[in-house]
Amino acid sequence: MCVRPPPQRFCPLRPAVPRRSPPPGAGGGEEGGAPAARVRALSPPAARGPGACARREGRRPLPWARGVMAAAGAGAGAGVAALAASVQDFVAGQQDGRAAEVAAGVKDGSWTVLQLVEALGSCLENTDPRTRGRGIQLLSQVLLQCYSLLQEKEVLHLVLFYENRLQDHHLVIPSVLQGLRALSMCEVLSQGLAVSVLKAIFQEVHVQSLLQLDRHTVYSIITNFMGTREEELKGLGADFTFGFIQVMDGEKDPRNLLVAFQIVHDLITKNYALGPFVEELFEVTSCYFPIDFTPPPNDPHGIQREDLILSLRAVLASTPQFAEFLLPLLIEKMDSDLQSAKLDSLQTLTACCAIYGQKELQEFLPSLWSSLRREVFQTASEKVEAECLAALHALSACLSRSVLSSDTEDLLDSFLSSILQDCRHHLCEPDMKLVWPSAKLLQAAAGASLRAYHRVTRSVLPLLLEQYTKHPQSSQRRTILEMLLGFLELQQKWGHVEEDESTLLSLQAPVCSVVFSALTDPSVQLQLVGIRALTVLGSLQGFLSPSDLELVVDHLIRLALCEEDSQSSEAAMEAAGSLAPIYPKVFSGRMVPRLEEELQSEREEESSRDHRSLRQRCLQALAALSIHTSIVRETVPVLLQHLRKVQKGSEAGNAQDVVSVCQSLHRVALQCQQDAEGCWYYHQTVVPCLLAMAVQAAMQESTHPLLGKALLEEEVLTAMVPVISAATTHLSPELAAQSVSHVVPLFLDGEVSFLPQNSFPCSFQPFEDGECLEAQRRLVVLLMAFVCSLPRNVAIPQQERLLRELLALSCSCNCPFTATTAAKCFAGLVNKHPAGQQLDEVLQLAVNRMEPGLAEGPRRTQALTLLLWVTKALVLRYHPLSSRLTDKLLGLLGDTELGPAAADGFSLLMAESPDVLHKGCHADVRIMFRQRFFTDNVPKLVQGFHGAGPDVKANYLKGLSHVLNHLPKPVLVTELPTLLSLLLEALSCSDRVVQLSTLSCLQPLLLEAPQIMSLHVDTLVTKFLSLTSSPTMAVRIAALRCAHALTSLPTTVLLPYKARVIRALAKPLDDKKRLVRKEAVAARGEWFLLGSPGR
Repeated sequence: MCVRPPPQRFCPLRPAVPRRSPPPGAGGGEEGGAPAARVRALSPPAARGPGACARREGRRPLPWARGVMAAAGAGAGAGVAALAASVQDFVAGQQDGRAAEVAAGVKDGSWTVLQLVEALGSCLENTDPRTRGRGIQLLSQVLLQCYSLLQEKEVLHLVLFYENRLQDHHLVIPSVLQGLRALSMCEVLSQGLAVSVLKAIFQEVHVQSLLQLDRHTVYSIITNFMGTREEELKGLGADFTFGFIQVMDGEKDPRNLLVAFQIVHDLITKNYALGPFVEELFEVTSCYFPIDFTPPPNDPHGIQREDLILSLRAVLASTPQFAEFLLPLLIEKMDSDLQSAKLDSLQTLTACCAIYGQKELQEFLPSLWSSLRREVFQTASEKVEAECLAALHALSACLSRSVLSSDTEDLLDSFLSSILQDCRHHLCEPDMKLVWPSAKLLQAAAGASLRAYHRVTRSVLPLLLEQYTKHPQSSQRRTILEMLLGFLELQQKWGHVEEDESTLLSLQAPVCSVVFSALTDPSVQLQLVGIRALTVLGSLQGFLSPSDLELVVDHLIRLALCEEDSQSSEAAMEAAGSLAPIYPKVFSGRMVPRLEEELQSEREEESSRDHRSLRQRCLQALAALSIHTSIVRETVPVLLQHLRKVQKGSEAGNAQDVVSVCQSLHRVALQCQQDAEGCWYYHQTVVPCLLAMAVQAAMQESTHPLLGKALLEEEVLTAMVPVISAATTHLSPELAAQSVSHVVPLFLDGEVSFLPQNSFPCSFQPFEDGECLEAQRRLVVLLMAFVCSLPRNVAIPQQERLLRELLALSCSCNCPFTATTAAKCFAGLVNKHPAGQQLDEVLQLAVNRMEPGLAEGPRRTQALTLLLWVTKALVLRYHPLSSRLTDKLLGLLGDTELGPAAADGFSLLMAESPDVLHKGCHADVRIMFRQRFFTDNVPKLVQGFHGAGPDVKANYLKGLSHVLNHLPKPVLVTELPTLLSLLLEALSCSDRVVQLSTLSCLQPLLLEAPQIMSLHVDTLVTKFLSLTSSPTMAVRIAALRCAHALTSLPTTVLLPYKARVIRALAKPLDDKKRLVRKEAVAARGEWFLLGSPGR
């Protein structure tokens, strides 16, 4: 239908825009000349020819221009001569830089805009359109920089002048538009001028014949006026909409389209009058749907296809008035052979449903459902299926929002009836192809609203329960139960089960029966689905009766402890953890006692291995349960009691048992961290208990060698560290200060009064000398776990004394474990220590202890360990001393004894530490410390490598490899050209650590910087193939992964090596290690496909 504008409208240049095909050159649809234009490229259309405005060429400027010049002459001064010279240089001499000078003069008051107009007088009156154009161009460029300085009268006269110039030669028009753009940004623009300017543009300018930049200027003028003169423009009514339609009609440039789409969106959302031009506005925008645009290579504008898609979608889905035109178009595009067109149509439909109502959808519902059903039933694309389901969900939600009256049809009910009619019977065939598509469609529709859910489940749930009974095979039952589970999960969205409407509540008994039968089925896969269903049922408040809850707990206990398959056991524990916070009393009263009983039982008929496995599961189950604070108060004493029991035993596996308990305690600690009450209870219960047992074990070691010895093993003490750390990191400052006032005196003064069962046979003095105190010194690791996890604003009592004791212990202790933990504890405290004289004194003391120790003596290794950890503590906080210590470390790379360990230390400096000096324990970690370390020290490493002797070169390569391996890859790519030769040399190093670190560094670079890496392809292929025969499995795997990553390089570079690589990779196919064979198969397969069509 074509609608002509009324005769009195201001745009009688041509009739209203009819339904149109795409603008010429914009591209056709997917097939058969469909009307969807495609934005093809960024090239602008041709400008108007020179004869287009020949009739305007001889026109002279308005009399106003002469009046302005005359008025300006009175105030002319000495500066006008300079202005005239600049004008002449710009107009005649083509010196574009003069415009900036003139604008600067206007800004600083050297001359005015009126004086500029006077100086331009002869140019503006010149009969040559090029000269007139240069004059107006200069004026416009100055106005773009000085528009904020203009007065209201000046703006008025300039607007009138520029409006008249719109009738000038086509060469002048671009400069005129730039001037109008400047004036459109003036705040002092008089009432009515915005309308006047737009009328002039709509009447006098054929916008689509202009160059891209000039068209963009027109859109900018319109945008500026819509932002500042909205009410004025709305006074034009539908004329403004029609005028813009003519401006936009035929636009092809993506840069302009983004602005044009935004203008249309604002027209609609800000309630401008569309009048009789709704269809024309839809046509002028929808002709670009679906967008098919590929940005040219190295596009400086950065416009992506997705930007255009989202802008156009915002327009199409902005008003229900487009529905009668848009929905047929979307249905048509859903049938397209192009996946991108399908996806765009479906996503647009989903967006439209948010604003449409029953009225807009009613006519098209059957066609929409038919298209969606066909796509879900037939598509092989997961993306298309997902978007179809999202669109169906949106349709159902839209219909659910409609308010029903007595005389209107319930469209939701009839729509869902159609879906049920087409899908329900497929649910009876669990082995057939369409069972899952049908279930997904039903679930998508049902999940839109509670009303839709009740309507669908009323028909589907009884059918699924019936089918579960009819099909005895586990695989079929699993499919049916998974479908049932999908509908149960939808009920979770609506919360409490309503008694009056819920189909689910009326089917409580059969649903529970089906789920419980799945839990006892021999099939593990069916059990897993049953456990998931059980979790969902338990989350529905009011659904399970007390007797059902007890049965649920019994099933979970049986599955967690007795089920042979670990998958079912772990799933049962996870389910218990999900349900325990909902029913804490049931789980505390029924499950915890059962688990405690199993832990305490001694079963002679079972083997030791089976009994240990059962205990392990009990511990894991107790930890999984400990989510709610009330349950934590029940489970933590059980875990600690079991730990005491294990401590008193003398079995060979005691250490592993203690580690298992610590792992469970750690999990409980992590689960308590977000609850202040639970966290404090856990801390004051667990930390003193662990410390007491460890102190007791250390004191008794000399008199009772076997009693509690397991607690002093490195493996056990290391397992206790995360328990104490996790129990401390989330304490409030007040509670942390209360705790630290007990723990630090314990280690410094032997104050044991706060420990439970504190009747120890001797005093606790971990920092005293003496061989008999070696066991006590090992417990410094527990002190480290505690004090290094405290918040930074918690004051540590006797901190200076503690630092000195730790420093002395780290340098003097013969036990590497104790010396290392003392160094780590010292570093953790130094990192958080406030800057100032006290810190400087402590650091100077540390340097004085380290330097002699590194020079000579039996404890050089301990001194190096201390140097590494202190350096890391200072590097993280950007302390000035860090550069001095790093230089000391670089110097040690040339040491034949300590060089390899110093090189490995660079990994320690760059890597994340698991127990201290990380953000989780409140360490002072500055952003980008790795980049700063790289910038400061890699040049020194490279210089040291070139100057080092052959026996220590490997140390520099190892250090460099560790630094690069932990550096963010974007930073590494920028430095790659200068460092690649050293990395390739590192692959020839015999040190397996260097090889592995370098391969790990190179693999992502092959993917992220293929052009640079392809320059060294010959060396890379040779090195990688050589390392696939390394005696170290990890190196072989890394080399094969790099050989695989090589295939990301340009094919033309790799083809000469294809046959050689395929032959070489045949050997790892017979490797004795399965993981190596797996990587070899993947790599060789990619090389076989290299150069094949379609790759």
